[in-house]
Amino acid sequence: MDLLVTRKGAIRAGSGDYGIIPGSMGTGSYIVRGLGNEASFNSASHGAGRKMSRNAAKKRFSARDLAEQTRGVECRKDSGVVDEIPGAYKPIEQVIDQQRDLVEVVARLKQVVCVKG
Repeated sequence: MDLLVTRKGAIRAGSGDYGIIPGSMGTGSYIVRGLGNEASFNSASHGAGRKMSRNAAKKRFSARDLAEQTRGVECRKDSGVVDEIPGAYKPIEQVIDQQRDLVEVVARLKQVVCVKG
């Protein structure tokens, strides 16, 4: 039987496939190698994923919060991108830990610059 897999919100993680799983604009990203887990259709998540909507983030956080959460990262720190604040995303380390049966971590990248909007 032929099967076509369309990945929305996922990366290919077949055995040996390399990929990147980014965190938020204030956290690191991971280079991973797929383990070929057939139960996941050889897929893994493509990023940290939001834990709150853009509108909720805009209501909860300020540009000051954004500046604090992205300290040490060269990026926009204004109200126009506050919906992208790290606090609106799941912790990338937790997301990676929950995929240990799908990918192996090859490297962790430290965020130094982020370009948004």
